[in-house]
Amino acid sequence: MNRLHTFLTRNLWAQVALSVLGASALVLLISPGESPTAVLIRVAFSSLGGVAVLLAVRRKEKRATGTDTTGLVTLDGRIRSGDVPTDPAEREALRALVAKRLHRTRNRPWALAFLVLLFGGVTVLTALTAGPRETIGFGILAVTFPVWIYFQGRKQLRRLHRMREALREEERGVTQHAA
Repeated sequence: MNRLHTFLTRNLWAQVALSVLGASALVLLISPGESPTAVLIRVAFSSLGGVAVLLAVRRKEKRATGTDTTGLVTLDGRIRSGDVPTDPAEREALRALVAKRLHRTRNRPWALAFLVLLFGGVTVLTALTAGPRETIGFGILAVTFPVWIYFQGRKQLRRLHRMREALREEERGVTQHAA
């Protein structure tokens, strides 16, 4: 699982391709009468905004840490494993990455609330304009996706807080040894 995560983190095209294929499969499940090619093209074009956000976030993280993609993948792996680097430059880059990601999560509750309202609204509109199959499909998606996002976000937030504390303890330990 770790190698898969590293591969997907290093190769954004693979993340995008898997996301587009997964979303296309979901749309085909909910609306089976549509052409698979048309669904794939529509999902790919509607994913362009998400790809732009993903690239912008990656660029900002690289700039904040002063590393390239490989360095960013390494730092991400350290956050996931809880391993504090011994190299001072890498520690500083990790500190910057953790601070950047924690700053990005400051509006998490509002974003989750908006996501729930958005999915609920789409489900209601689907119920008013489509059949029961589509309504049930969107209803299941409207419950499972925000719940999954909530728990994954919580797990990532805990990892970031633990790493921030570990870096602070490491800094205190280095400062005390120097004195």
